[in-house]
Amino acid sequence: MKFSEQWLRSWVNPQVSRDELVARLSMTGLEVDSVTPAAGEFSGVVVGEILAAEQHPDADKLRVCRVSNGSEEFQVVCGAPNARAGIRIPFAMVGAVLGEDFKIKKAKLRGVESFGMLCSASELKLSDDHDGLFELPVDAPVGSDLREYLGLDDAIIEVDLTPNRGDCLSIAGLAREVGANYAASVTPVAIDPVAAVHDEVRSVELLAAQACPRYVGRVIRNVDLSRATPLWMVERLRRSDIRSIDPAVDITNYVMLELGQPMHAFDLTEIHGGIRVRLAEEGERLVLLDGQEVSLRSDTLVIADHQRPLAMAGIMGGEHSGVSDKTTDLFLESAFFDTIAIAGKARGYGLHTDSSHRFERGVDWQLQRAAIERATALIIQIIGGEPGPVIEQVAIENLPSIAHVTLREERITQMLGMQLPAADVERYLSHLGLGIAATGDGQWQVEIPSHRFDLSLEIDLIEELARLYGYNRLPVSAPNARLSLTPKPETLSELGVLRRLLVARGYQEAITYSFIEPGLSKLFDPEHEPLALANPISAELAVMRTSLLPGLSKAVLHNQNRQQTRVRLFESGLRFLPQADGQLLQQPMLAGIATGSRLPEGWANAGERIDFYDVKGDVEALLGQGGDLAAYRFEPAQHPALHPGQSARITRNGELVGWLGALHPQLIDSLDLQGPVFAFELSLAAISEGRLPAFAELSRFPEVRRDIALLVNRETPAQALLDCIREAAGEQLKDLRLFDVYQGKGIDPQSKSLAIGLTLQHSSRTLTDDEVNAVMDKVLVSLEQGFNATLRK
Repeated sequence: MKFSEQWLRSWVNPQVSRDELVARLSMTGLEVDSVTPAAGEFSGVVVGEILAAEQHPDADKLRVCRVSNGSEEFQVVCGAPNARAGIRIPFAMVGAVLGEDFKIKKAKLRGVESFGMLCSASELKLSDDHDGLFELPVDAPVGSDLREYLGLDDAIIEVDLTPNRGDCLSIAGLAREVGANYAASVTPVAIDPVAAVHDEVRSVELLAAQACPRYVGRVIRNVDLSRATPLWMVERLRRSDIRSIDPAVDITNYVMLELGQPMHAFDLTEIHGGIRVRLAEEGERLVLLDGQEVSLRSDTLVIADHQRPLAMAGIMGGEHSGVSDKTTDLFLESAFFDTIAIAGKARGYGLHTDSSHRFERGVDWQLQRAAIERATALIIQIIGGEPGPVIEQVAIENLPSIAHVTLREERITQMLGMQLPAADVERYLSHLGLGIAATGDGQWQVEIPSHRFDLSLEIDLIEELARLYGYNRLPVSAPNARLSLTPKPETLSELGVLRRLLVARGYQEAITYSFIEPGLSKLFDPEHEPLALANPISAELAVMRTSLLPGLSKAVLHNQNRQQTRVRLFESGLRFLPQADGQLLQQPMLAGIATGSRLPEGWANAGERIDFYDVKGDVEALLGQGGDLAAYRFEPAQHPALHPGQSARITRNGELVGWLGALHPQLIDSLDLQGPVFAFELSLAAISEGRLPAFAELSRFPEVRRDIALLVNRETPAQALLDCIREAAGEQLKDLRLFDVYQGKGIDPQSKSLAIGLTLQHSSRTLTDDEVNAVMDKVLVSLEQGFNATLRK
């Protein structure tokens, strides 16, 4: 926001320099972007009056003017098209200096002497208007110094406000801030109710009360828009970067800058019936004040009459209902629009206005009536008119409420690192306009005024105290705390360890979106209905993922499309499973995906493609990190995203902990992947829990190994045989390995041969052959009884 320093100091004038004021504003969070002069450097320029203007005898575009400075008359040759008798203009007399080194001298133009120069606004660096002379009011005192008359020894200060400080988008808000910072008194403008002189009103209906809970209006008849906006108002608007248009619009803009309440003036004759604040009908057309025609959306709040929309609420008025030079009767609007109802709407139509900028950040919801009284007084003062009674419609249940916050002295000390005296706490907050009352025991009850809609928590109040005390004055101290080592469970495998293990096995970590395409979610996990986003980034990111595999699969596709044939990726993150009770289960998962050759390209390998057992080995490495690999089981099972013959569910003590397998061929075709692609997904919490390490003394006695080749039904899982052997062999079994699987010539087609090695050892003595044979006999009997297994001969 840009504002005039002089205007601000008319409200609050601390006895500090401009530089100190600017520095203090920046230190309190109102960052000053720039400070620029209100006008260019010049001297010797006075208010002059053109007494006569005649055509130059030798130049069509020049005029010879007789100009008075109040005491003398001068002949000045001027080329401005609006140079004429009777107007008052800036007159740079001989000896005046414009800019740094342009000195006005006596000159001769086309043979006619000229004693001075008549100036445009651009030549004085007042604006970019260079089309003609800068015309001053007819009552401008001739001969007075122009800088003094216009108050040009002023600065334009631009502050960059954070979105939560919409209360400072006005002189009133800035004055409150400056007054609080310097404990200086603030003198606001007097706002007195303007008595009605007629009883004409227009009905107001709040058909979208949640978006507009308060609407204030007023009919003002017989205004004279032929009158000019006063120069003092034009100058204040200019220094706030707002162009003067006509008195009615200028006044509404002025009140917006002064008090912070955006307003709008309608041509009363263009309003059919009453005012209806409603949501637009889809496709309604409205031509805006800038000439742009828009097709309104159904979520756009509009101000309408009983026939058509008149304006986009809080954004811009319509062209047909706007004030023109033919307007004689006004309907003045001052409303409170909810921030959520206005936020983003202007950008949706490619617009950004001073009004939308303020409503999106928040406007004082108790300001509307005061603003319309202030605007009415200015209208009557400047362009005349007959005001009617104030019309106000309020949906109290939809208005914000006055907040009350408890502030604790102990919390202030904790957050600021120092003890702030109670008197200073009360002084700082009361200067901000907050109501504060001590309740005892080092606490205060603070009432938040309606203009500080950014304050709602205790920490917000502490931030205000820090700002006003001065961030640069807060003590700097090192943290002091009793720190103790956090116990680290020995059974827990940390995520970092698992990630490093996968990296060591050739995987790279990926981070994919938690949002995926609905169709992709059905392909991978049709059993779960994903949570749909209310406002998705795009149609391809519309639901929360119920599995990490869709994102990893898209990452593989991205790599394959860029000629990367060997891809190994893993990701740790949350999956989101809606529950029957309406809650959302957020479950940490660890997933991986692999495709391409088994080993990187090189002379020492044959370029064999990865298979199921390669990825199974990676998963087993993860599961074995906790030291309890024997507790896990890989069981053949069906999964909608995995190949029917190459998929396994992974369980631990009978509970499902994850899945492993090749992606289904139909899924690979749907995604245009180059297969085969193998993937796994594991519950991170389940696989992180391991077995507590325990010491066991090493035996000094020799091991005995016996190998057996068993013939079993080809459908019998090898894991079941191994479990049976462990149970039958007892504690003397130290190691058990499946080292060969054979199907083919020499055995029944319905059978398979499994070669298993058993290592036996006793902790305190050497096992005899009889003891070993007894163990082996027991193992064989158990296998025969449980699986009809026989020794292969």
